[in-house]
Formats: sequence, C-alpha cells, structure tokens
Amino acid sequence: MEKKIRVLIAKPGLDGHDRGALIIAQALRDQGMEVIYTGLRQSAAQIAQAAIQEDVDVIGLSSLSGAHKSLFPKVIEHLRKLNAEDIPVIGGGVIPYEDIPFLEEQGIQKVFTPGTPTQLIGDYIKELVGEEKQVIEPPKKISHIGIAVSSIEAVLPFYRDVLGLSLQKTEQVESEGVNAAFFHIGETSIELLEPLSEESPIYRFIEKRGEGIHHIALEVSNLTERLRKYKQREIPLINEEVKKGANGAGIAFLHPKAANGVLYELIEHGEEEQ
Repeated sequence: MEKKIRVLIAKPGLDGHDRGALIIAQALRDQGMEVIYTGLRQSAAQIAQAAIQEDVDVIGLSSLSGAHKSLFPKVIEHLRKLNAEDIPVIGGGVIPYEDIPFLEEQGIQKVFTPGTPTQLIGDYIKELVGEEKQVIEPPKKISHIGIAVSSIEAVLPFYRDVLGLSLQKTEQVESEGVNAAFFHIGETSIELLEPLSEESPIYRFIEKRGEGIHHIALEVSNLTERLRKYKQREIPLINEEVKKGANGAGIAFLHPKAANGVLYELIEHGEEEQ
C-alpha cells in the first residue's frame, strides 16, 4: 500500500481567519493526502514541534495578517533548532509578490498567492516530497526575443547601423514557415522573423497585429518531460510535442492564454548549440 503524503497546515501568529487554510486542507485531502490542521494562533515553536510529532512530509503556512516576513522565517528557525530542517515548508495567503524573494531566501520552498489552483498546489507537493523529486526547474535564461517583420532586408539597417549589432546568421525554418536572422546581445539574441508565405503564422500575425514583438523564447532542459507535466496540469499548449526549430533545437510554444496574452517559446538546445 502506497504511503500517503502527510501535510501540516498551520496558521502562525494572531491571524484569526482560516477559511482559506481550511479550503486548502480539504483540497489536499481530496487529492489523497493526509492533512493535519493545527488550528488558529499557533507559535512558530508549536508548529515546528507539531510537524515533528506528526511525522509530516511538508508544512504549509498560511497568513493573512501581514506578518509573514517575521513568522514564516521563525518556523524555519525552530525546525533548524530541532534538527528538522529537512521538512520542506511552503507558504500562502495574502502575500505581496515583492515579499516572495525574501521568503524564498529565508528557506520557504514556494509561495502560493491568491488565485492559485488547488490542483497546482497539490501537484507541487507531490513532486516536492515524491521519491523522484520532479519539481519543474525554472528556465535557464531568455534564449531570444522573436520579432515579426515583413522584410528582414528592410529592417537590417536599423539593427546594424543604428543599434550597432552584428548579424550572426540567417536560416530558413521550414516548420514555422519563416526566414530567421539572429543578432546576439550578451547571452541572448534578437531573432527577426520574415514569413515565407501567406500560410506562415508570422504572416497571419503581421496581418492581424502588425510588425513587432512576436514571442519570448526561454531556454529550458528536459523539454519533453516539461510538456508532459504541463499537459497533465492542463496548461494551454500550442505544441504538445517537441518539434524542430532554428539551429536544430527542440522547440514548443505555450498558448498565450497560459500567460495573459504573452506567447512563450520553450527551446532546448543540444550540448553543441548552447
């Protein structure tokens, strides 16, 4: 019989509102986890002690009082004192996005803001504490910014003479129906995209929106596995499988619906292209 993941949901400090915490607790139970809820107004020491006594796999902290920058790190501190810092801690509640980097620096594995689907939280916990530890790694860098143009030749003077960039290479990408021209800037590139025909997605883009920024490409690893996980989470995708792009790289596009109207390309280069 497979061992169930045990999660401790806790409300540190004087925060007297626990509706959100109870919703998360029930959602995690519905996903097959065992959930222990500590109740309201728990101290950091009490939460750390309860996590050890209940032998939990992960701690979920919830705060709506605005004291998260003080309370969340205190839980990490008490876990460390009890030699239990290996228990991962995640957080949620009404937490300003600008506070997230600080909390992550203090040891909080991930912070979920209001509106995050409960299924996504459950999936993250399963990956975080599962045997394979399959949490999706963040992109390595911005590979390039794709810009749709009607004619590469017509815009070359701006990029070469005004911006002073050197044209690195040009390539015809049959899978996308475009001619592509690359200009390197530091670790990233600008990619000019000229449609080969009226059937090209770039041609349709220009017809609808005019020339301009078309997409942002992110360098990632394990693209096939990443797409599988995105599909499992019902993230909108244009490409559910990897296809061949410029420079022989594997590429796939997320649907703009996944990112509030921004088209993202995921790109995985071979060792020799990186």
